[in-house]
Amino acid sequence: MSPRKAAALRDGVDGLSLREHLIASAERLIARRGTAGLTVRDIAREARVADGVLYNHFEGKEELLALALHAHVRTVERELGELPARPGEGTVAENLRASIAYGLALHVAFLPAFAGLLPQPEVLARFAALPNPLGGGRGLPKLLSDYLYAERDLGRLSPDADPEAAATMIVGVCHELVLPRLLQGAPPDAIEASPGRIDALVATIMNGIAPAATA
Repeated sequence: MSPRKAAALRDGVDGLSLREHLIASAERLIARRGTAGLTVRDIAREARVADGVLYNHFEGKEELLALALHAHVRTVERELGELPARPGEGTVAENLRASIAYGLALHVAFLPAFAGLLPQPEVLARFAALPNPLGGGRGLPKLLSDYLYAERDLGRLSPDADPEAAATMIVGVCHELVLPRLLQGAPPDAIEASPGRIDALVATIMNGIAPAATA
C-alpha cells in the first residue's frame, strides 16, 4: 500500500483527527502561498491523501477553506501576541500608537488571504458565519473598545468619550492602509504606515476635530 493511500485511510495524523489534519494542511498552504488559485488537489497533496478524501469530511472546498482561513487568522494572532494596551499603564496615547501598529501587523499578515478569496464569496460567507477568530471570539474592535472603556472608567479619558467610535476609526484605518494596496498588487512586506500618520490618527482620536471652544 502506498504511503499516500495509507495516510488517506488513517483515522488521525500526528495526533489530529483526519478532519483536523486536512484543515491544518490547508492552513499551511494559505500561510505559505495564499488562497488565490488554491485547489482541492493542492490541499490533498499537502495532506498526502487522495483528492476525494476531503469530501468525506467537508461539504466542499468552501467549508474547508473557511475553516482553514479561520485557523490561519488565529495563528497570526497567536504569533503576534495580545493587544499591547493595558488600562492604567503607560499613557493612553502611547497605548493607542502601539494598538494601531498591532492592528496593522495583524491586517498585513492575514488580509492577503482574504483578498485572494474575493472571487469566492461563498468561502467568505462561511467564514463570516464562524465565531470571530480574534480575541477569543471578541474581535479586534471589541478588544479596542473594551480597553478604552476601562481607561474611561479610570478617568484617563473624557466621560463623554465614545470608545466604540474610536475603535471603529482604528480598525477602519488598518483596512484602509492595507487592503487597497494589496488589491493593487503591493507585496505585504511593503505595506506600512509612517510614524507621522499614526501620530496624526492618535491626535485626532485624543483631541477630536471640533474647533477649540472660545472664551
